[in-house]
Amino acid sequence: MVTVKEVVSRSDRRKFVKFPIKLYKNSPWYVPELTKGEMQAFNPLKNAAFEYASCKMFLALKKGKVVGRVAAILHNAHNYKTGSRQIRFSRFDFIDDYEVSQALFNKVVEWARFLEMNEIVGPLGFSYMDKIGMLVEGFDEMDLYSTQYNYFYYPKHMERLGLQKKTDWVEFQVKVPDKMPEKLQRVAEATMKRYGYSVRTFDTKKELLPVFKEVLPLLNDVINNLDSIAAISEKQMGDFAKITLPLLRKEFIIVVQNKENDVVGYGLMMPSISRGVRLGRGRLFPLGMLGILHDVKNVKVLDMFHIGVLPAYQNRGVNAVIMYHSIVQAMKHGILYAETGPEREDNISVQSQWKHFDYRQHRRRRCYTIDI
Repeated sequence: MVTVKEVVSRSDRRKFVKFPIKLYKNSPWYVPELTKGEMQAFNPLKNAAFEYASCKMFLALKKGKVVGRVAAILHNAHNYKTGSRQIRFSRFDFIDDYEVSQALFNKVVEWARFLEMNEIVGPLGFSYMDKIGMLVEGFDEMDLYSTQYNYFYYPKHMERLGLQKKTDWVEFQVKVPDKMPEKLQRVAEATMKRYGYSVRTFDTKKELLPVFKEVLPLLNDVINNLDSIAAISEKQMGDFAKITLPLLRKEFIIVVQNKENDVVGYGLMMPSISRGVRLGRGRLFPLGMLGILHDVKNVKVLDMFHIGVLPAYQNRGVNAVIMYHSIVQAMKHGILYAETGPEREDNISVQSQWKHFDYRQHRRRRCYTIDI
């Protein structure tokens, strides 16, 4: 028999956060969350998202043992923005037992009906900086630190629960070329000359910190019309910067500015730390930090965390400038390939960029929906 309890104590919150580490202990592809970061994510005093969202967390137990978890998120900012009445589910993990997944999802439905919502969607998190989607293709590929791995049986449970596809995101592995594509170089150089673009350089990583604040309006402009996305606050961006900055290398941050030195586009790439994080099994010390520092210093794989261009500058060559300078740095530092983050399957303008390179689409993630 399965029982479900709401997470109310710090002890239960820690069980909630650490459950996937136990569930995936034998998976060679799973990359764990850092326990400290996840504990803060569900702490209203630490996560700025609780200014506009509320959350309930649940654990499923069988014979006294945790066998599943789920978080339900009421995202007031998104609902207000879109006029919807929607509850999100996130961190939905479970053993391959339909009784467990059903019992957990019933709690999400129960809270949604109590709040008089009419739709449940997910997996989605608190903000654009959170992990999105459920893996439906690419179960035998090493995951990224910025995404969430899951077992092959998860989608089968979603279908049995009555959930249907809402949105798919695809991911690509892009090989760094031995030689710069001539067309890309020609377009980038011509664009910079025509519009007066320049690429900002940084002497130290500390100089990157103000950039996060500069790109916040740009990021919010970019995501303003995206489904399931609400604006990011300055506090959230500051928190993200503090977590991300130690993992970055200034060589792989491309910031494009116009003649007035205003930021009009950026490319945020970071060394892949998947193997380093796996080494620590959710903990930074001692092995996790050693593994991460090794990955950052001896980088061979880059994660394309995000590329953003102001709407007014889209189709004016900024993307080409970002791609060109990214490839220059990747070739210079001996990078083998780059991993894209999730891209909406219908975002042809972004995916067309990979035509210049040897690439493969190797993962797909899905956001599900159900009316209640």
